[in-house]
Amino acid sequence: MNQNKIYSLLGLATKSRNLVSGEFSTEQAVKAGKAKLVLVGEDASDNTKKMFHNMCEFYRVPIEVYGTKEELGHAMGKERRASLAVTDSGFAKSILKNLEEPTQTRR
Repeated sequence: MNQNKIYSLLGLATKSRNLVSGEFSTEQAVKAGKAKLVLVGEDASDNTKKMFHNMCEFYRVPIEVYGTKEELGHAMGKERRASLAVTDSGFAKSILKNLEEPTQTRR
């Protein structure tokens, strides 16, 4: 998994206005059918993770628990963010692809 690649994709998605963040905006994007992928920080509360997991399952939106709130916010040039939604399918596919890539071990 290439962390830098994922964070730079989040940065690009932010600049191109293909990403919303914060609980309220993320929830709105999911319910409006705009979210193509939801990311929730590893250090988000269990309540937050459960709420988004259930919501994404219901609306059939891929969800991943990834990074910290600090890292997710930093990637977007903002303060800490517990959750965000990628609203562009191209960015969502690229991020998911990078999440699935096994970390290459150095020899």
